[in-house]
Order: sequence, then structure tokens, then C-alpha cells
Amino acid sequence: MRTLVTGGAGFIGSHLCERLLDRGDEVICLDNFFTGRRSNVEALLGQPGFEIIRHDVIEPILLEVDRIFHLACPASPVHYQYNPVKTVKTNVMGTINMLGLAKRVRARLLHASTSEVYGDPEVHPQPETYWGNVNPIGPRSCYDEGKRVAETLCFDYHRQNDVDIRVVRIFNTYGPRMLRDDGRVVSNFVVSALNGDDITVYGDGSQTRSFCYVDDLVAGLIAMMDQGTEIGPVNLGNPEEFTILQLAELILELTGSSSQIVHRALPQDDPTRRRPEIGKAKRLLDWEPSIPARDGLSRTIAYFEETLRVSD
Repeated sequence: MRTLVTGGAGFIGSHLCERLLDRGDEVICLDNFFTGRRSNVEALLGQPGFEIIRHDVIEPILLEVDRIFHLACPASPVHYQYNPVKTVKTNVMGTINMLGLAKRVRARLLHASTSEVYGDPEVHPQPETYWGNVNPIGPRSCYDEGKRVAETLCFDYHRQNDVDIRVVRIFNTYGPRMLRDDGRVVSNFVVSALNGDDITVYGDGSQTRSFCYVDDLVAGLIAMMDQGTEIGPVNLGNPEEFTILQLAELILELTGSSSQIVHRALPQDDPTRRRPEIGKAKRLLDWEPSIPARDGLSRTIAYFEETLRVSD
């Protein structure tokens, strides 16, 4: 397969490129390097079958490919709120451009949507049939609503133009190659703990999340792309639920840090509970996460220890 990965130098995208190359695909990595890093794919640059193109998906591009993994979009609040209009453009115009490419060359496109389409959910855990509870004018809406429109575009291109689509909704994912300053809870807590800084928990820490290790997530993306008939949406995430306070305490234990936990006010529209219902992924993809939180967090901590050591 000749496979295009948009956002391929990012956190999840770089792991996906690596796995696709390992199985023998030719891989084109497309990235504008806003949150992606060349260092994430540096080890792949000399490999036969790997190509990297600096390009922003809001501009059209014509490539001959068989499959498209469309991951391009900043995924952490710090980055997607930095330029909210550009975030909307990435989700809308970028997705239109990739769907147009898929239509033109008859490629299968997998769109990486997000659990944020569920907003602050009133149904728990969240099944794919839940329509969500999203604030369309809040500070997070550039991402939340952008991804919801992107899903709409995928299904309309499928119905109107018979484009071969796959849509997954990705829940919180963590692991090596996360940015140290991306504002997501795992990287925030790990970096603070390793530096001996206070760990900031918003609210009382009782809000919950589920955390999927990146290797498990990538296996789910590939399984969804490879299967023949289900277009989605399909939830990909870990159904094991943690409170934010439990996560902070576990990271303190694994790092042996003496950092203190401090509390601050909750940001606007921060979801109180988030956990995927993954029965559909189990049934259709024979997929579920296999890496326990302690193992995944230990690997992530080791990555950040090395990253911080090199940067000092």
C-alpha cells in the first residue's frame, strides 16, 4: 500500500508511520510542523519507502496514494486555542482537501475524530450513538465543533460521492513523543513530577478520563483502516477510568517525586467524565487496549526523563 499520513510527524502520527513502514507500506508523511516535530520521524528518514513533505492541509495537494490516514490537527487545548480560526480551517478545509484527494484517486480515507465530539457528556460511558453535549461558542469549540463538522463532511462525501471512509473517535492517548508543553494532563503531570514542580490539578480532581497507550491506539487505527465494511464512527480508547487526582498520585508514585499537588479552578467547558464504550471496536475490529496504565506510564516517564536530560 502507498499510504499518506497527514500530521505524520506528530505524536500519534509518527508512531503510525513507524508501524506502517514495519509492515511494508510505502509511507508519505505530510506535516506543517506546527505541533509535529522532524525529530519524531528522524529515524525513518533513511528507510526505503518513506517520504516526508512539509505541507499545510488547508492547501490542496495532489498525490497518488491508496490510503489516507487524516490525523492533521493540533489536539491539545494549548495549541488548538492558540489560533482557533486556523484550527477550524484545519478541520474543515483540511478535511475537504483530503476527501477531495480521496475522491480523485479513489483512496480509502480514515478520519481521526475525537471524543471531544461528545463534549461534557450526559451519557456515561459514551457510545457512538450518543450525539454529545457541546458548547458551540466556547473556547474549546474551534476543536470540538471543527471535528464534528469534519465527521459531517466525511459522511456527506461518502453518501454523495461514494468516497470510501472510515471514522474513529480517539479518546485520551499518551506515550513517548508527546510534547512536554502541550498542556495535556499526562505530559503536564509527568514533566512537573520529574522537575520537582507542583502538580496542578484543576477542580477537586474528581473529574475522570480514560488513558490509552499510543501503541494500542495505533493498532486500533490500522485495524479500522484494514477491515472491509464498517465506516464508523468507532470509539478507540481505554475503558479503564481514572480520576485526575488518582492519575496525579500514580505518577508521583512511579516517578518517586516529592512534588506537591495543588488545586486551581476548572477551565470553562472542561468535561466532568469521559470514558469510551468500546463494544463496537471489540466486535468489529477484535480490538481492545492491552497495555496496563502502570506499564504505559512507566514508558512515558522514561521518555520524558531522557528528553529533559538532553534539553538540560
